[in-house]
Amino acid sequence: MAYEILVLDIDGTLTNSKKEISPSTLDAILQVQERGHKVVLASGRPTPGVLPLARKIKLQEYGGFILSFNGGRIINCKTNEIIYQKVLPKHVIPELYEEALANSVGILTYEGDAAISGTEIDEFMVFETKINGIPLNKVDNFPEYVTFEVNKCLMTGPADHLKVVEEIMKNKFTELNIYRSEPYFLEIMPQHIDKAYSLSILLEYLGLSKEQMISCGDGFNDLSMIQYAGMGVAMANAQKVVKEAADYITLSNDEDGVAHVIKEFML
Repeated sequence: MAYEILVLDIDGTLTNSKKEISPSTLDAILQVQERGHKVVLASGRPTPGVLPLARKIKLQEYGGFILSFNGGRIINCKTNEIIYQKVLPKHVIPELYEEALANSVGILTYEGDAAISGTEIDEFMVFETKINGIPLNKVDNFPEYVTFEVNKCLMTGPADHLKVVEEIMKNKFTELNIYRSEPYFLEIMPQHIDKAYSLSILLEYLGLSKEQMISCGDGFNDLSMIQYAGMGVAMANAQKVVKEAADYITLSNDEDGVAHVIKEFML
């Protein structure tokens, strides 16, 4: 079966170590869209952090899609329509905040085009907002401030400690989907929300099957879509568990691994 849709994680996959899309990768993505294939950016980033890259690869022109917040929101780039969205239950926000304090980790969420922190700003929060090109603001009373709907919260901390906190959170909040996207980022998502689940909704919307989809990624939060896709591709720089789950391992993000996949399987 021919592959009709290409799904790309951003950090460590689409972009190189400098957080840039190389000319070769950009050219391959434009070529595959010229041939009528759909391209999707599926990222843990908030929507404002995905949009500049979506514009660079011309998703609005070719009718591509964004899955931001690890699939918590799906946007049709051509129409700007939100075709799917799921948010965290409001009652869990104070509980998540208390757990962050109790376990000495950071917690943030997103408001419009900014990130807001309920705890002291740490180096991991600074990194998160820097790569997304959005401001970071600390608020005095996180549970009272967050009265609006949020697609996800993010806990931050050193990798070894956050690994322990991950298990604590999973045991306490069985109604949520909790996993690390990076060793120092713990994603707190609505129930069932991950990249694979949201891609299944998008495929139904497009009238395509998972067998027609290639998904490329490198991080823990890419595991579900790599296992789900007709062809799951791990970057050479991917986490070990991601490589083990993949159907194919391409070159690294610094060696135009995405362009290699496109040329091998779609052009």
